[in-house]
Amino acid sequence: MKRYQYALLVVGTTFLMGVAFPIGGIGMRYASPLLLMSLRFLVAGVLMAAFVAAARRRQPNGLKQWLRLLVIGCCQTAGAMGFAYYAMQWITSGEAAILTFTNPLLVIVLSTLLLGARYRIAQWFGVVLGLLGVAVTFGSNLSLEPGMIIGFMSAVSFAAATLFVRRWGSGFDTWVMTAYQMLLGGLVLLAASALLEKPHFTLAWTSVMVVLGLAVFCSIVQFSCWYYLLGIGDPGKTSSYLFLAPMFGVLSGWALLGEKLEWYVGAGALLICAGIYLVNRPRITASVNSQ
Repeated sequence: MKRYQYALLVVGTTFLMGVAFPIGGIGMRYASPLLLMSLRFLVAGVLMAAFVAAARRRQPNGLKQWLRLLVIGCCQTAGAMGFAYYAMQWITSGEAAILTFTNPLLVIVLSTLLLGARYRIAQWFGVVLGLLGVAVTFGSNLSLEPGMIIGFMSAVSFAAATLFVRRWGSGFDTWVMTAYQMLLGGLVLLAASALLEKPHFTLAWTSVMVVLGLAVFCSIVQFSCWYYLLGIGDPGKTSSYLFLAPMFGVLSGWALLGEKLEWYVGAGALLICAGIYLVNRPRITASVNSQ
């Protein structure tokens, strides 16, 4: 693939990651947040499950694999996205995107505490820089308010899902895992909606387009492009471009929802982006030819 095509795919994919937040904000004018996310992932999961079945991709084998898919779906789909959009009742879509995409920073912390992993100094510097960016982003509003706590739980769930996928992912066909974790996560979100909120959905042209847009473009197309990019290039280098997602989230929140773009939000987002880049940046090694 040519360099400009690769760059275009990276920008397009991370744009879809970021723009999903304000699009969800528009959808929340017509639906309760957990029900909206449930519909998003049930539609995406059903469509992808039908595709992988028709393509005769390798299906999950046995109860253990289905339970692992359920755990991944609870963390990735229900946890990360459910917490993120639920938090948007208190904070802006841009702030929710910033908090959610701190997950690469938390992966390092959780891997160290739970798995005994070891990381480079530059990566730890990235963690510190990213957490500083969160503090700068919220400025004087940094507090233990519901939106902040719930938004942070989105990043924790996202990081946990990353660790589970790293541990169990090799046992699944990637597309099958993606399809069923979305489907199972969507069912968990549906149950959570019934228990934790007063679910409602106003049937209108805009609400239907939001659900379809989130399901098709911000779920199926996004996942497909991202896994394709990871497959054709160096995963570490590709993952370093995740820093673009919170930037697109902030900018699209300003463009689509009219959210105020304060200078400190931009400064904090830049710090978080720099931190994520340092965390994911692959080690540079120099080859030495022996004489």
